[in-house]
Amino acid sequence: METLGVTATPYMTLLALSVVLLVFHVLLQGTLSTRELGREWNAGPRDEGLAPRDKFAGRAARASKNFQETYPAFVGLLLGVAFARDASGWGLIGGWIWLISRVVYIPLYMGGVPYIRSLVWTVSLIGLLAMTIALFR
Repeated sequence: METLGVTATPYMTLLALSVVLLVFHVLLQGTLSTRELGREWNAGPRDEGLAPRDKFAGRAARASKNFQETYPAFVGLLLGVAFARDASGWGLIGGWIWLISRVVYIPLYMGGVPYIRSLVWTVSLIGLLAMTIALFR
C-alpha cells in the first residue's frame, strides 16, 4: 500500500486542485447571483424560482454547469489511472490538460469569447481521452 501512496501523490495533488476549481465555480456563481438578487434570496429557500438576469451571473452559472458535466468523468479517470499506476504517464498528462483547459475556459466564457472557448473545451475532452487511453496501457 505504501507504493500506491508514493505513486498517487501527483494524482492527489491534481485531484485537490480540481476541488479548488469546483469551489471557485460555486463561489463565482454564488457571488454574482447574490449581487443581483440579494442576500435574502441567497440565504432563503429560493422557492420563487428566481434566476439572475445579469449576463455575467448567467455565464457563471452556465460555465459551472458545464464544468460539472465532465467533472465526475475526470475524477473517475484520475482515480483509475492512479490506482492502475499509469506507467505511460498519459493519465497524469491528460489530467493536467483537462485542469488547465478548465481554468482557461472560465475567463473565456465570462468574456463571451466564442470559438476559442469551444476549442478550449475540446482540448479538455482530449485530456479526458488521454486519461482513458492510459487506462488501457
